[in-house]
Amino acid sequence: MVNILISGIFGHMGRNVLELAQADAQIACAAGVDLKEGELCGVPVYDSFDKVTQKIDAVIDFSSAANLDNLLAFAKKSGCALVLCATGYTSDQLAKIGEAAKTIPLFKTANLSVGVNLLQKLVKQAAETLGEAFDVEIIERHHNLKKDAPSGTAFMLAESVNEAFGGAKEYVYGRQGMVGARKSAEVGIHAVRGGTIVGEHEVMFAGEDEIVTLSHSARSKKVFAAGALKAAKFMCGKPAGKYDMQDVLA
Repeated sequence: MVNILISGIFGHMGRNVLELAQADAQIACAAGVDLKEGELCGVPVYDSFDKVTQKIDAVIDFSSAANLDNLLAFAKKSGCALVLCATGYTSDQLAKIGEAAKTIPLFKTANLSVGVNLLQKLVKQAAETLGEAFDVEIIERHHNLKKDAPSGTAFMLAESVNEAFGGAKEYVYGRQGMVGARKSAEVGIHAVRGGTIVGEHEVMFAGEDEIVTLSHSARSKKVFAAGALKAAKFMCGKPAGKYDMQDVLA
């Protein structure tokens, strides 16, 4: 049995994780942490990690990037694994995450969907096969409440493309005005926000007289909650280090 703590449990994703966790015989949700104390579906919720007394094997965090220091401190103190699912981390925070992974088991991925992680592999393979003869453009679409842009998944897909070219590609975020002809070294990344779109990512390879498009569409946020629980199970008992969904799938 894996004892989890859900950080941001009162949020939409936190509730989705709890719903799936309580239907999973291998998971026990021992506690939650959020901005206010209370109880949700029989789970005690605290407004501070300092108040958590339960034994925790893994924390699943769907709160915000601003909560990172509290999460790292709790994981180091309790010895539990940390599954980071928030987005919008700064470069300084990413450096902190990398440093923390030297002492705690830490899972971080730009997207928890199994399908998106398969897309990542296919995108790299397509870039290697099609080469410089095809221009690459990435379009991501999300709901109108998403705060960061472009999405972490768009960056992840761009990195997969760039790996195929030895890191030589330059990222261009949208285009406006007289930008001139497109450079072959560009990877365009574009963000669309509107309505209740859960998450859509499209990678277009545009060549002479033909276009290859690889895409993924999430129809429910439960696919991300399911991925988070899969990661928590995988991380339980793991040694210190930084892990991602490719490790889980492998």
